[in-house]
Amino acid sequence: MATLSVLLHQIDHGTVLLPEFQRGYVWNRDQVRGLMRSLYRGYPVGGLLLWETEPEMASVRGGATDGGVRLLLLDGQQRITSLYGIMRGKPPAFFEGDPSAFTGLRFNVEEETFEFYGPAKMRDDLRWVDVTRLFVEGLDPFIDTFARYPDKFSTYIARLNRLKNLENREFHEEKITGPDKNVDVVVDIFNRVNSGGTALSKGDLALAKICAQWPPARQVMRDHLRQWHVKRFDFSLDWLLRNITAVATGRAVFTALDSVTDKEFETALTKSVGHVDKLLGAVSGRLGLDHDQVLMGRYAIPVVSRLLHLTPGGDFLDSAHRDRVLFWYVHAALWGRFAGSTETVLAQDYDTVERSGIDGLIASLERWRGGNLEIRPHDFEGSTRGSRFYPLLYMLTRVHGARDFGSGLQLHAEMLGKLNSLQVHHIFPKALLYKAGYDRVHVNAVANFCFLTQDTNLMIGKRPPEKYFAEAEEKHPGVLTSQWIPMDSDLWRVERYQDFLEARRELLAQAAQAFLTGLRDGAAPIVAEGLRPMAVLSDGQDDVRVTQIEAMVEELMRLGYAEPALDSEIADPVTGRALAVAEAFWPDGLQAGQGKPVVLELDHAVADLSRLEELGYEVFTSVDALLGYVTRRNETAAGDNQIPPEPAAAASPVSGPAHAEFETAMRSIYDRARREANYNASYFRSMLAEHGSLATARKLLHSPAVSDGFAALWERGRLDLTVEALVLRPRFAELFTPTEIEIARHRLEQFGWSSPSA
Repeated sequence: MATLSVLLHQIDHGTVLLPEFQRGYVWNRDQVRGLMRSLYRGYPVGGLLLWETEPEMASVRGGATDGGVRLLLLDGQQRITSLYGIMRGKPPAFFEGDPSAFTGLRFNVEEETFEFYGPAKMRDDLRWVDVTRLFVEGLDPFIDTFARYPDKFSTYIARLNRLKNLENREFHEEKITGPDKNVDVVVDIFNRVNSGGTALSKGDLALAKICAQWPPARQVMRDHLRQWHVKRFDFSLDWLLRNITAVATGRAVFTALDSVTDKEFETALTKSVGHVDKLLGAVSGRLGLDHDQVLMGRYAIPVVSRLLHLTPGGDFLDSAHRDRVLFWYVHAALWGRFAGSTETVLAQDYDTVERSGIDGLIASLERWRGGNLEIRPHDFEGSTRGSRFYPLLYMLTRVHGARDFGSGLQLHAEMLGKLNSLQVHHIFPKALLYKAGYDRVHVNAVANFCFLTQDTNLMIGKRPPEKYFAEAEEKHPGVLTSQWIPMDSDLWRVERYQDFLEARRELLAQAAQAFLTGLRDGAAPIVAEGLRPMAVLSDGQDDVRVTQIEAMVEELMRLGYAEPALDSEIADPVTGRALAVAEAFWPDGLQAGQGKPVVLELDHAVADLSRLEELGYEVFTSVDALLGYVTRRNETAAGDNQIPPEPAAAASPVSGPAHAEFETAMRSIYDRARREANYNASYFRSMLAEHGSLATARKLLHSPAVSDGFAALWERGRLDLTVEALVLRPRFAELFTPTEIEIARHRLEQFGWSSPSA
């Protein structure tokens, strides 16, 4: 047994550390709050597992002291790290993660509850005690504070003393000892102990063994990942390890690194980084794919790393060789070559590279595709920026010298000068299409996208193409064809939108096929000095769905959940077919390594949800459903209700004319939405049945993101049927706080709707 204060003291002095193979800190605020609540109430919180070892037996994270036996924390990292952060007011030296998960915890001495700091609720209430300050400074500062509560003084101080005495809480310790307990044995024990939690990936296991020989390995790899991040490319440790394994061993499985020495690994790391840099330089400078959103087929890159490693000089032989490699790379990405069993496919391609180089790779890809590497119009039928053909549109824009509608200049950084930021532009404005009855999938079709300078995008605004196309073409002849716009002006009318998309897909497919064929045959056009990177901005500021998802992600990250990939394509591992383009995707679960992969897919009518569920994905088809799931999950983890109590000022009479009229009005907007806007707000109806009208309205107003109903009504041009519009009616003002009324007003004004005066 060891007391918590002793454990924290050992961490301070570097005798309790983390082994290098441990993942970083992954808890969220509700788990931290639940831990403190359990400790305060005297509930069991589990024991600790430590590995007692000599310095030379394992690499550690966090700067150990020289010499002496070390205790490496195998089970209990999340708990002990949380408690250290709260009680010391800073993370431990071995910390990797987000310290906000344990920063700002408060204890209410009246209610004996824990919550994280919220200024509106806590700023003027002395009963919310800063837990970290209590542990750092002791009881003395609070004696004067609570002297002003003579009737409660002894109770409050006793409760603070009880909280402070958690430092003396004892934890049961089990230790793994003995010279036979090497890193391989201990990693196996670790995975067995943590089988229900965050298990190590195959890459983690391989890195654990590498770090035992060469301790700086993980940090050196992270440094390279940060350098790529600065260049707007984001990769993972596992992905970089794939490249290193390819260079060092020519094999796809991480276990191949078992026979690689630390020096060999260091050399392979340096070489693989160089190979990746060469490919990224070609992908950016030759294809214009210059940032993470448009980087295609990242698991094709280890194959190129292996190819360059086997090429004399470790570089492309010449420009023709480079272009053939890029031809293979683009097609491998477009058809989902590595969507399936990555290690199996990589192994096949490594063997092909060794036997017959890039020509063999192209031939193998053609056989895998049944001889079909042709781009066809229907391939551009995807929607959103997550579609695998969105990067192809961007590539064509860059390599073919597409011109800006406003200036007539080619969209090259060197041509545009200070105006070198591009913006995704909806050719047919979203508002126009929604008003005409098109759904989100058609509004965000890839064939409705083009790229313009930000100034031109603002100048066009929400004008229909039949208005601004003719002006652009008259001012800059040929500018429309440079962007693959069909020249039949009848197709520029919103009534012909579907026909416009079909015609533009035909033009895009022809251009893509010609360019890619040119790469293979050595005839693709070349920009003399290469394409320089450009910034690309979204035009989503007036899109309620974009705002809704951004707010949802911000809230989940505030709670300590992982950051998702946005607009992320999910492919079938067997066929490579795109199953969905998820608005948000957590491939390792909401918390890294815990639970199933989570998918938010709003356009579920065009996604294969049954196949996703068959493959083990947890699929949500609305933001409301996902946020509700997270709330229930947090309630279960913490053991109590997470919905904050309604402010006293918001309390309203259970009866009265305004209240009765509001009840009727809330049910009326449900009926009208169904009748007038063809929107069946089933979730809203269930909330009314469960909570009543006032509580439903307040829950929607206090939600971190606008509701699915608000978004659906915005798409239909009927914000007048939202709860927010109802709340702003003067006769209901007495039912809501000024803050709630302001929330409603801000949401509506943000999306272009102003309330009537009465």
